[in-house]
Amino acid sequence: MKQPTIIGLYYITHINNIRSILRHGILSHQSILDRGIQFTPIYDADIVANRNLRRTPDGRTLWKFANVFFQPRNPMLYRVLIEKSVEDIVVIGVRPTVLNNSALYITTGNAASQLSDILPASQGLKQIYKIKKATDKEWWTVEDSSKREIMAECLLPDEILPDYIQEIFVANVETQQKVREAISGYDIPIIREPRMFFRPYLQKELTPRLSLVEGDMFFSRMQTLTISVNVVGVMGKGLASRAKYQFPAVYVAYQDFCRRKTIRMGKPVVYTMEISVDQQLADEGENLRNGQLKTNFLLFPTKNHWRQIADLEGIKQGLQWLQTNYVKAGMESLAIPALGCGLGQLEWRVVGPLMCGYLSTLSIPVQIYLPAEKKVDGEYLTAEYLLGG
Repeated sequence: MKQPTIIGLYYITHINNIRSILRHGILSHQSILDRGIQFTPIYDADIVANRNLRRTPDGRTLWKFANVFFQPRNPMLYRVLIEKSVEDIVVIGVRPTVLNNSALYITTGNAASQLSDILPASQGLKQIYKIKKATDKEWWTVEDSSKREIMAECLLPDEILPDYIQEIFVANVETQQKVREAISGYDIPIIREPRMFFRPYLQKELTPRLSLVEGDMFFSRMQTLTISVNVVGVMGKGLASRAKYQFPAVYVAYQDFCRRKTIRMGKPVVYTMEISVDQQLADEGENLRNGQLKTNFLLFPTKNHWRQIADLEGIKQGLQWLQTNYVKAGMESLAIPALGCGLGQLEWRVVGPLMCGYLSTLSIPVQIYLPAEKKVDGEYLTAEYLLGG
């Protein structure tokens, strides 16, 4: 079987640490302490301390290894970005040739978890195809172990030398400029990659509370997330299918609403999860600080049957319901897709003004996620077009 291509490994750190890392390399926690190197921590001290309790097959603790991820867009980074400012966090890209070190270990998930195997180089590299498959994912869940597996690590004894550093990833222009100033004199590419940091590709403000967004709605961190559904209990494609697997409790509740005919055209239903999406997605989410404590899912019918095209009049009635009931439903912020567009076969140029007209009256932050299936012409994204002035 052909081995997968590893284009890099990744280290998550604070911008304050970059200059030191370029000088000394990426060091193990123990090496940092032994050398007395000053650094800005980014992670919960208790979680870091727990890594000192897990040992590799040769008896050394994880503190004695510099660790890098195969996939930086993972539960650890999600947690860090909740607890720290995105402008202060960077991801350092490491050359894949670091895998040639015969003294390394490769883990089959978060190294601190007892469920993850810690494999010596010879054995771990044979598992690289399975590890690559486990880490090449857009999202993760606890139920299928992907939350642990997507955090697979490469552990290098003591240090990763500066020569292995090949680029630095940042979330936005502001951080890019801060890094450029911090590493003056070093010739290393600084790459803006908002998706890596769970940020949208595009966000266009229409009013102080209403924005158009291109990106992944389920990482929006809005308190209420909207799923377009039918009323027969089938989540077969698109965002509904994603929700079915990422948030199975929502799917169970949705089917129950359909059986009891609680949900119907013009009458969406709000389901509140027992724990928030932030708690589900973040590493050690039960101890998360500053995260959302509650997530609502707004199950919004756009058609009666999954085989039908979306019903524009039914969408209008649902928006009227939302306009009347959002406060009573406990919504504090709202992420909502372009209802009926894409798989529903309606056109944004028709749906957009309808949605914006109703949603612009809400007194909470609202993000409308543009259709992923088809690029919308710029003329249909202006406030003048969507809000009539």
